[in-house]
Parts: sequence; structure tokens; C-alpha cells
Amino acid sequence: MNTKKDAESITVNGALHGLRVIDLSRVLGGPYCTQALADHGAEVIKLEPPDGDETRGWGPPFVGDTASYYVGVNRNKQGIAVDLSREEGRAILWQLLEGADVLVENFKPGTLARWGMDYERDLRPRFPRLIHCAISGFGPDGPLGGLPGYDAVIQAMAGLMSVNGEHDGPALRIGLPIVDMVTGLNALAGILLALAERERSGLGQSVDIALYDCGVSLLHPHLPNYFGNGRSPQRSGNAHPNIAPYDSYATGSAPIFLAVGNDRQFAKLCAHLGVPELAVDPRFADNRSRCAHRPELKAALEARLAAHECDPLARALIRAGVPCGPVQTVDAVAAHPHTQHRRMIVEMEGYRGTGAPVKLSRTPPTYRTRPPALGADTRSVMDALGIDAETQQRLFEAGIVKEPETTVSA
Repeated sequence: MNTKKDAESITVNGALHGLRVIDLSRVLGGPYCTQALADHGAEVIKLEPPDGDETRGWGPPFVGDTASYYVGVNRNKQGIAVDLSREEGRAILWQLLEGADVLVENFKPGTLARWGMDYERDLRPRFPRLIHCAISGFGPDGPLGGLPGYDAVIQAMAGLMSVNGEHDGPALRIGLPIVDMVTGLNALAGILLALAERERSGLGQSVDIALYDCGVSLLHPHLPNYFGNGRSPQRSGNAHPNIAPYDSYATGSAPIFLAVGNDRQFAKLCAHLGVPELAVDPRFADNRSRCAHRPELKAALEARLAAHECDPLARALIRAGVPCGPVQTVDAVAAHPHTQHRRMIVEMEGYRGTGAPVKLSRTPPTYRTRPPALGADTRSVMDALGIDAETQQRLFEAGIVKEPETTVSA
């Protein structure tokens, strides 16, 4: 609980209040980034094509007529539907950029240039303070430059799948779009770095974020291990390639995951299980030895773990200083009291989503609006730009802009 003084020091405006972001991105990496900016107070205007961000149809499940996939990364944004492939649609974008701080896009490299909106040639001279963030599959140049990139393809090409899976099984895709999400986080970091530098120079710059780079950046400790021994890493299931015991282990009920990172923690584990002698056994006395005798170590631990139920054991061990936890399902995570305590579930007006993980003491994230229906704010944004009613009607009739047909509802 906050004290009264703490509560009074909290502002209703987020850390990025006053920042205007024009979001041309679709699918996941870009929208994940811009939702984080919006959660922390930025004004985000999302431009979608008249058919909408394709993830609106990535269901089931659906919330009303909109896929939960889209709903998960597009709150706190104004939404307009505009055809940027047509000159009159781009005229609206040019007007929006007049007051913008950040432009986020994940078009195929070269698309903006064909539209007369290349950053160096067109945007930077006209908007010298603008931060331009381009998210792409492989970057604009190089052997794979300009090619389309997708999360699972990058997981395969960047080596992530090669180290994911059981030792004697096939390479597996990680069960969530890890590359897209890390790309979104790196885009967020890049934008904030550029904004910080702009405070000194007064100038914007372009931020180049490639899914391929982000995928390769995740190869820890596998790439450093390869640099160290020259051997291509192999799959090891749930086991850590450098640490033991660091794996899932059978108990008398459900599996428990032990993440024992040092000898002191290992001694506590052995003492709690009633086998303190394992901690001084030469095969298990230090991490190097434990890694060299993984099968014997696992057998010895599981022989003792079989007498315990997973949940009470995990609670007791972690409170004793042994890092561990039950292997929980998503529904259990959503219902967990600590998930609620950490405000990681957001609920408002029929909307339910994942909370922001970054908590700031004075300027916490806020959840103001649900994800917009396609074109929900088209008229209000054009009104704010000073576009007259006659011109607006002509744009609607020509299909250059669009109003909502449905709403995101429970």
C-alpha cells in the first residue's frame, strides 16, 4: 500500500505524456512496442488499411468480431482506417506527422520511399526532430535485406529452434512469438534512446530494428558457448547447458522446476530433502562436477522428490532460498494471487488484457481505452486535423478512409 505522501506524489500523466506517436505497424512487434508507449502516457494514433490489421482476423477466439490476438496489443490507441497506397491517404499521414514525435512502421523496406516518404530524403529534412522506427525482417540491405520476416521463420533461421526441444527430438518452435515480442521491446528501447539523445541534440534519427538481429541477440548462452568451445550447441530439453541442477524434475505429483545456481543453494536443497551427503559427494560438490554427472544427479534427486507433492514442496523450497517453481498452466497463472497483486491482469469495460510489466513509482502505466474498432477514430482525427466535412465525406465515399462497422465488445 502507498502512504498518503506516496499517493500524492503519483501523477495521472504517464512518463511519456505529451509524446505523439504515429503507428503504421501491424501484427505484433510494432503494436507491442506502441502499446507500451501508450501505456506510459504517449498519444498513439494507429493507422490501419481499410481492411484492417490482419491480426483482427487471427482467431478464434474472438472478442466480438475482433480476434483476441489483436485485442492483446492495441489498447490505449486511437484508430483510423486509411488507404496509404493512395495519395490522398498519404496526405492525411503528412498532416499527422506535422505534430508527431515518433513514427513506427514495419512496411517492407522501400515502401515508404516509393510513396515519397523516405526517411533521409523526405522525412528528415521536413521533420528534423522526428524519431523514425523501421521494423523489418532482415533490415534494408545485405544478403537477405528487404526480404519479409516472420517470427517462426526467424526462430528457425536465427538458431533458436536448433536449441529448443528434447535432446533426442526434433528442433521445435518456442511456444510463443518470442522474436516478435523481443523485437517490440528492442524497438521500444531504441525509440527511448533516440528520444533521450534528442534532448541533447534537438534532432531525431532513424531506428533500424530487424527481427533477424533480435533473434540472433537471444542466443545466450549458446552463441558465447560456441565462441568458447567451437562446438555447435545441442538441444537439452528443459536442462540448462551450463548449470545443474537446472531442469524440471518429477515429484510425487506434478513436475517441479529447480533452478539451482550455486553450491550454497544446492546444499540447501539437499538438506531440505534429507540428503545432505549429496552436497559433499565429489560428483556433485560444484557446478562443474554436477554438469559432468547430470544423469546420476537427476536420479538421486528424483528418488527423494518422489516423496513430495509439487506445490507444497515448491513453496517450502523457494522460501528456504532454493529457486524453484511448479510448472503452471496459463489458466493457473491468470488466477494466481501474485499475478493479481502485481496488476498483471487489466480489466476495464469488458476488456481483459495483460498488464504492463514496467512499474514507475510516480508515473505508473495507465489503462485508458480499449483497443479501437477498425476506423473508430477516423472522423475525430480528421476533425482535429482541420479537414472539412465535405472533404471528409469525399474521402469516405472514395474508400480512402473508413469508419467502424463493428466494435470490440465482450
